[in-house]
Amino acid sequence: MKQYTFALDLVNDPQLIMEYENFHRAIWPEIESSILEAGVTKMQIFRFEDRLFMIMEVDDSFSFEKKAHMDEHNPKVQEWEQLMWKYQSAIPGAKENEKWVLMNKIFELKK
Repeated sequence: MKQYTFALDLVNDPQLIMEYENFHRAIWPEIESSILEAGVTKMQIFRFEDRLFMIMEVDDSFSFEKKAHMDEHNPKVQEWEQLMWKYQSAIPGAKENEKWVLMNKIFELKK
């Protein structure tokens, strides 16, 4: 199992943040299916103020290229992503049109 972590900011507006959280409490079934079909086995999103942190666990079938290809050819995913831009704000240092930014692990404590 591989694990990836990402960061993203939200538009700093309490009403929009509440709407964003509501969408994620009941994501569209097509979005959930798309995530699972790409090889994602577990996904968690955490929020502090307007900063999001996502942990994504994947199986051996997952690749970023495969996920991008699937998303590009899925009209429902494109609709969802377009809608989410209303709430999302690219994190400082992100590339143009980049949403979730892959983070680098700098520390791990193991017993």
